[in-house]
Amino acid sequence: MRPLVEAEQAVLGAVLLDPGQLPRLAGWLAPAHFSRPVHAALYAAMLKLRADRHPAAHAGADEVPLSWVTDTVAEASRHVRGLTAAYPHTLVAACPRPGHAPAYGRMVLEGAIHRSVAEHAVRLHQAARADAVRGEAEESLHCARRLTGVLTDLGRRWGGVEPRATAPRGPSPAAPQPSLPPDERVVADERHLLGVLVERPARLDQVVAWLRPEDFAVPAHALLYRCVAALHHRGEPVDHLTVLWEAQHRGLLADGTVTAEQVRDVCGSAAAGSAEYLAQQVARASVLRTAAASARAVQELADDESLSPGRLIGYALHALEPLAEAVRRWRQATGSPEPPVAARPFPDRIAAARTRSRLSPPNRAVRPPAAAARTVTHACPSHRSRP
Repeated sequence: MRPLVEAEQAVLGAVLLDPGQLPRLAGWLAPAHFSRPVHAALYAAMLKLRADRHPAAHAGADEVPLSWVTDTVAEASRHVRGLTAAYPHTLVAACPRPGHAPAYGRMVLEGAIHRSVAEHAVRLHQAARADAVRGEAEESLHCARRLTGVLTDLGRRWGGVEPRATAPRGPSPAAPQPSLPPDERVVADERHLLGVLVERPARLDQVVAWLRPEDFAVPAHALLYRCVAALHHRGEPVDHLTVLWEAQHRGLLADGTVTAEQVRDVCGSAAAGSAEYLAQQVARASVLRTAAASARAVQELADDESLSPGRLIGYALHALEPLAEAVRRWRQATGSPEPPVAARPFPDRIAAARTRSRLSPPNRAVRPPAAAARTVTHACPSHRSRP
């Protein structure tokens, strides 16, 4: 059994054994933070019984009435199937010590943060693939803003400080494999753009400020664009022969990266067209590829259960930096401003995070933050899986 499932069982078992533990959890642990529907239903039932002033909510640990267990199961059974009267005994047996309920709850919350980040990363990846088919980018930009906002909000609430992008320690992880290969339309746009730029070099002034070689999907096209941009930067003439000479100076012909025939073919493919429009199409395709790659990287981080929430958030923000840069240049190319971000009050730190090094004394209830009940419920859509 996974440690996360054991933690969910342990925190529920702790509250069944000692309902007095519930006030130490209710301010920051929500039913949506549980990965299994049956566990979410049981915890929601406990919260409801407490709100309804169930007699057990005010009972001591040594005098818990049996009705607390039976009423919890009855209330939870109204919202989930498969819950038996014997399952509470499994939960009680899974709890090492009821007084450690906040620590178990923090484990549950950490699992919810991982699931939330993974779910938003999956949405970004799906949006990038869908936008590539539709020839758009708005849905991907929206999902990217949403994922960044979720990471920022979780970082503020969990750590109590403004989160920062953090590069993983040790050797740099291998770059994720491209999950959004270029289609024929993207390749054709790149060839057409290079041909237009070589045929009418004056158009380079419109694109070199924001179009980068890494925006090209085909490596040979990226290298040829670098040659064209270098000639333009030095104020030298630009035509198919000067581009071929620049490619030779850079060693591209010697190592077989490109051939002279490829250079002539690409540079001679000019036709009527707008260099600015074609460059925007190349930049848009680059944004979508970068979004898909960043989403894959964030998803892999979220799937790493060894990462603490703080490290997960920092690493995920770092993985999104290439996408942020690509989006910034895309907006510069299209002249579209960044949507305004609604100002939010700086939230209190999650009370569960305070149990990292030591548990709160059993006779002192943890002060629930004012907005902590919405901590991951807003950012973590209900992740329902079979118990």
